[in-house]
Amino acid sequence: MTCPICNKETDAKYRPFCSRRCADVDLGRWLTGSYAIPAEPMEDGDLPDPDTPPDRPN
Repeated sequence: MTCPICNKETDAKYRPFCSRRCADVDLGRWLTGSYAIPAEPMEDGDLPDPDTPPDRPN
């Protein structure tokens, strides 16, 4: 298995990373929002009315 940041062999202590540095780089990317799931922007009408209770299944 290789490190997803630098492609070196992983170290069991930091798996799936090779070092503390690469683990910290990954954490920094999560914290700054660099990793994101692409999505379509929502229209204003797509938001539920907060005063209406959610539908319950029968």
